[in-house]
Amino acid sequence: MGCFLLIRLYNRAYKYMRAQHIRGVVETGQNGLVVDIECQLTKGLPNILIVGYANKAVDEAKERIRNAFASSNLTLPVKRITINLAPADIPKESTGFDVAIAAAVLQASGQLLHVPKNCAIIGELGLEGGVRPVRGIIGKLLAGKHYGIDTFIIPQGNLEQAKLVPNIQIIPVASLTELYSYLNEQKKPPIIDTARIVNSLDATPDADNNQPLLEDVIGQELGKRAIEISAAGGHNVLLGGPPGTGKSMLAQVLPGLLPPMSREEMLQVTHLHSLASNDFNQLITCRPFRSPHHSASNVAIVGGGNSVRPGELSLSHRGVLLFDELPEFARVTIEALRQPLEDRKVTIARAKETAEYPAHFIFVATANPCPCGNYGTTKPCRCLPHQVIQYRRKLSGPILDRIDLYVNVHEIDNRRLLSDTPSSGQTTKTVRVKVAQARDRQAQRFNSATKLNADMNNREVKSHAKLEPQAKDMLDTAAEKFGLSPRAYMRSVKVARTIADLDNSDLITVKHIAEALQYRPHQYDEQ
Repeated sequence: MGCFLLIRLYNRAYKYMRAQHIRGVVETGQNGLVVDIECQLTKGLPNILIVGYANKAVDEAKERIRNAFASSNLTLPVKRITINLAPADIPKESTGFDVAIAAAVLQASGQLLHVPKNCAIIGELGLEGGVRPVRGIIGKLLAGKHYGIDTFIIPQGNLEQAKLVPNIQIIPVASLTELYSYLNEQKKPPIIDTARIVNSLDATPDADNNQPLLEDVIGQELGKRAIEISAAGGHNVLLGGPPGTGKSMLAQVLPGLLPPMSREEMLQVTHLHSLASNDFNQLITCRPFRSPHHSASNVAIVGGGNSVRPGELSLSHRGVLLFDELPEFARVTIEALRQPLEDRKVTIARAKETAEYPAHFIFVATANPCPCGNYGTTKPCRCLPHQVIQYRRKLSGPILDRIDLYVNVHEIDNRRLLSDTPSSGQTTKTVRVKVAQARDRQAQRFNSATKLNADMNNREVKSHAKLEPQAKDMLDTAAEKFGLSPRAYMRSVKVARTIADLDNSDLITVKHIAEALQYRPHQYDEQ
């Protein structure tokens, strides 16, 4: 009898001393890493100790857990509670471990029947025992899925974003009490299989009714055509001309011409906005349109900071980025556009970590001819010659080379402003249909729903350009006459390819090349 009693006492002691494993996910830049949360109960003064390279936000979880247990009428073991977040050499900077740590304590103290296999728990605890949404939920789910986890217990507030991630099972919880009842089989949990709801997420609402329409722009036919080509092929645009002629308005028309976002695009965009925005549980269903002020810092535009987060370049992913009055931006900010406009991504390197964020957007910029805006117009220019030269030098050759379409927007007759009839007969609806058809041709060409003509590399340009001999001769002659760089030469072919797609033409003809060449930035060539 004495031997059996010792064995029972040993098993009970081992039950409370052995380490219990609950899985969570930590953010590392855009990606994530699965973390094993171990809990061990030992004799000693009652205390909660969290180890494993945790910052203050994670360490403060012990106070939230104490109050959440008390508010939920759950028993917190009167023991020395040691929590280890493994691997211990990776920084932990998220409050999303709160619920997982609480579950580990419950499991180690024998208060849970079971935790689903291959499951991760994510969420922040409130003092009243509620489970609050966390930042970057999509990245956490994708990271867990990458490492083989297929079931996630997440906050109720993150459910709409989590539905974007395909082929996982989600158990939303609103409180610690609800989690306790689910894991003890007192209440059947609502298990949501995202594979069954993917099709319902492809639809996206129409653009905001307050957004300018193409028919609202009076005159500026060349500018309208450039915006149409930009929307069809994903080409960057520079709109130059005096102030008040509709440059910004043309840029604001562009998002309304783009097709709705697919489920995959909504997943990427929502994730990026979740990492950077204070409203991190918002679901992004419309293409972003970002227009930062010219006084914005380089970090705000590119990304970074103490806690590396995406900037405006990445927040414009799959949408439109407008730099209104481009020469007014700091030169270092303008030059920072070189890599994103070419590689469609932003790499932020810091001493502690390196993060890479996607930045695939249509870049639209506006520029006045001089600081006062009247150079070359009927109004007198008040700028000195050196001021005009200095103003234009803000736009370097490499930056202009990366812009496909340059349009000079002219002054219009004010008597036409109150006209109800569009001057060209083109409307946002009709152009949107043409853009969708051109993008369908590109999807078939590249066997991809997201790749556009502007994304072609040199090998793909040679393969898909299909220039007529006369068109090739015209392009070569123009390149020699205007001194086009090799990059500008290839970009002219890409623009011509988009113009041909808008005409439903398989071949690039002379008229397509002629139209593409008129969008080169001739005005700033003399700087």
